[in-house]
Amino acid sequence: MNEEQEKLIGREFRHFKGNLYRLEGFAKDSETLEEMVVYRALYGEHGLWVRPAKMFFETIERDGKRMKRFELLEGPIAEKMQ
Repeated sequence: MNEEQEKLIGREFRHFKGNLYRLEGFAKDSETLEEMVVYRALYGEHGLWVRPAKMFFETIERDGKRMKRFELLEGPIAEKMQ
């Protein structure tokens, strides 16, 4: 894990559909060695999820607008919303 990744652990992100998540860590797929992001929902049952890092950090286009799939939030916003 590199220094940039370490700084993201524990940080909160907003998915482009509005839900909040906390980045828990990074892992590698055991078959492909692809870099994965492990993240936890900050709503409902607080499920733990995994997604390829390139997808987690990518920019997408919806309704003619370009946006990040997961936007890094500043400060403990999620704690205030619970």
